[in-house]
Amino acid sequence: MKKKAFTAGILGWIIPGLGHVYLRKYWRGLVFFLAIGLMSLLGLAMGGKIYPLQAENPLTLLAFLSDLGNGLLYILSRFLPIGLGEMERVSFEFGTAYLAGAGLLNYLIALDAWDIARGKKS
Repeated sequence: MKKKAFTAGILGWIIPGLGHVYLRKYWRGLVFFLAIGLMSLLGLAMGGKIYPLQAENPLTLLAFLSDLGNGLLYILSRFLPIGLGEMERVSFEFGTAYLAGAGLLNYLIALDAWDIARGKKS
């Protein structure tokens, strides 16, 4: 049971909704994937920034932790030129907020999948 819960949580963190699909909650997984995916795409389209780990500023550390919640998108942003942030765009701050919000919501979705796998929720 613990292995299944751990797997569901990790899969849900890597790709939003994948933990629910793993638990055969297909509709819920699809809705989460579309909602978080759309938030992330809008954030990138608005020129938002995905923050790397920078320990010198506490606010940047918090931004890193929220962006880390995006899972695979965060990992890809470290190797591909996405989420660099376009500060000259008017929508830069909104895009960054969308990306951070998507990461924080994805943490909650992964925890939801973990709770379902543990039998604490249906």
